Amino acid sequence: MEENLPVQSPVFLIEADKIRPNPHQPRKVFDEEQLRDLANSIREVGILQPLVVTKVEQPTEAGTEVHYELIAGERRLMASKLVGLERVPAVIRNVQLDRERLEMAIIENVQRAQLNPIEAARAYAKLQDQFGLTQREVAARIGKSREVIANTVRLLNLPTRVQDAVSAGALTESQARLLLGVEDIAQQEGLFDQILRENLSVRGIKARILRWREQQKPQVVPEAVPVDAELGNLQRELEEVLGTKVMLEKSGETGKLTIVFYSPEELHGIVDRLRQPQQVMENPEIEAPKTLDGGYPPEEFTI
Repeated sequence: MEENLPVQSPVFLIEADKIRPNPHQPRKVFDEEQLRDLANSIREVGILQPLVVTKVEQPTEAGTEVHYELIAGERRLMASKLVGLERVPAVIRNVQLDRERLEMAIIENVQRAQLNPIEAARAYAKLQDQFGLTQREVAARIGKSREVIANTVRLLNLPTRVQDAVSAGALTESQARLLLGVEDIAQQEGLFDQILRENLSVRGIKARILRWREQQKPQVVPEAVPVDAELGNLQRELEEVLGTKVMLEKSGETGKLTIVFYSPEELHGIVDRLRQPQQVMENPEIEAPKTLDGGYPPEEFTI
């Protein structure tokens, strides 16, 4: 349903065929199902909120040709044409400068929450690059903070296929922003594929990035200490069984075992692996996991 907002300017009925799209329209993606729903609403109750247009006069050999350029209301115009309306209600604004037309189109769409994050980012970037506005000036016109504008524009640094996923709604803006924290392009695209394949949450993405950063840290070589070959073998076997890094420290006859995990999901997976020997004892039909030497673990698996 269209919003029934008060209009202070005079409203005119204008031929729909004489209204041309705004070349600076930031919104590029239109949901066909939503357009059909809007068309049905217009068929039932009409257009409740007039379009906003500007009058354009162009000299021709036969005289002056008059048409109108759309500032706001492209969905309403498209839906009106679907139901066959010849004339549509519109407010005429006297806007001559391209910059003013773009600003009005962006503000109208952003305030109605109709732009996806990539469309908004491109619109903000256009205001900056083509019309020379600072991020602070863009923020003032849009009614958002400068930080929001800056973070949104940064989405344009993502690979094209990632931007396309954000536009299509396959990737949220929060997920996309986390990808910006991965500087290596290959790792960035690899993580993007994992997000889509495994349906990773924001928390899961943060855990993967944390793991990569930990792995990339330069390894500090400790001072030479006597190596316990048996302890080293046990540590490697535990890492193989648990699928994560472990650390064994021995002091006399006692010691400490540290198991590293990077997310709650990974912790649950480690616990499940530790429970397997007990599950095998309780249910003999479950095949016990083999150890590295091809045998089976003892009945009791104690850490």
